[in-house]
Amino acid sequence: MNTTPSNILVINCGSSSIKFAVINPASEQALITGIAERLGEAGAQLVWRGSQQKNTTALETADHDLAMQAILTLLAEQQLADTLIAIGHRVVHGGEAFTHSTLINKAVKQAIADCQSLAPLHNPANLLGITITEKYFSQLPQVAVFDTAFHQTMPAKAYLYAIPYRFYKEKSVRRYGFHGTSYRYVAETACQQLGIDYQHSQLLCAHLGNGCSAVAVSNGQAVDTTMGLTPLEGLVMGTRSGNLDPNLFSFLADEYGYSLEDTSRILNKESGLLGLSELSNDMRTLEEAANQGNQQAQLAISVFCYQLAKTLGGLATALPRLDGLVFTGGIGENSSFVRQQVIKQLAILGFTLDEQANQQHGNKQGVITQPGSTCALVVKTDEELMIARDTASLVNQAPATPNH
Repeated sequence: MNTTPSNILVINCGSSSIKFAVINPASEQALITGIAERLGEAGAQLVWRGSQQKNTTALETADHDLAMQAILTLLAEQQLADTLIAIGHRVVHGGEAFTHSTLINKAVKQAIADCQSLAPLHNPANLLGITITEKYFSQLPQVAVFDTAFHQTMPAKAYLYAIPYRFYKEKSVRRYGFHGTSYRYVAETACQQLGIDYQHSQLLCAHLGNGCSAVAVSNGQAVDTTMGLTPLEGLVMGTRSGNLDPNLFSFLADEYGYSLEDTSRILNKESGLLGLSELSNDMRTLEEAANQGNQQAQLAISVFCYQLAKTLGGLATALPRLDGLVFTGGIGENSSFVRQQVIKQLAILGFTLDEQANQQHGNKQGVITQPGSTCALVVKTDEELMIARDTASLVNQAPATPNH
């Protein structure tokens, strides 16, 4: 194997997992991908795939530090450890401090820490990943790629809430948006597939997975999105409610005695598809149950699709025209039924579904609509590749010395 340093290690550190990939930015090929999961639990394990089949290694009760040691050992065994030129980290929340990906130094780490109140479940874990990789890869530059950065081009009319302005001035309470790294990738890729200029394009994109959001992209810049101060706002999701009446908090406190923490947990972890169906947060499970006549599964899917279509219709008002609607994420890429229902609901915007193309998840260009229709297409997202691209670009512009 060629050991000339040329590859990027991509890290996505969560509260109980570390996702990783080694990507060659020149060929844009992933040489190895994997996840250390269930960290801190008895069943912790390292699951990875190189050029061969999937492999699993037990980690017993490993924490993040031990898991990173196991990943480092694996990379050495695969003769990849010495090929790395930098490490790129997914960071969920950059607040208003970051409009682009950036090399990590002490000031950047402090700014990420300062955003912890905006993403208490994500930013501490992201920061932990940075700290641990600095420990084991001290000679390599590190880059932070922010989910929120892409949305920093939104105008104030799109990101401000109609609450006392002092909350924005004093505590930066506003709509931030997420999935930005995914949106940058799929919007650019959609334009390539359609043969249109990204810098002069008008797109709607829907990232649909366990977390769901949508964005309006005008001339390559985000102009409105659905997720807000936190990832709870917006669309119906796997376990998150999306939009609802804020007075639900006081209603549930009066009727059930629920605390703020109780209701917040319910809206984040027990709502959405799971809450409506009382069966699952997984669209595949719900579609199977719906096909067998489960009415609550049918209802959950119906609410999901209607709210998505209604929201996309609203986002379209942020654009002067519509060149395409992009579906991505696990549901967006794989559920022909969800796409069918949404496209039918959006007939007012000129969409006409090509049933066969939709069943095949798109033609050669990913398109699922008929000729003459407003265009809708499927694009498989690749956030890890986008992180690797940003990291390689920043490292190539920077001095070769470590940036921390």
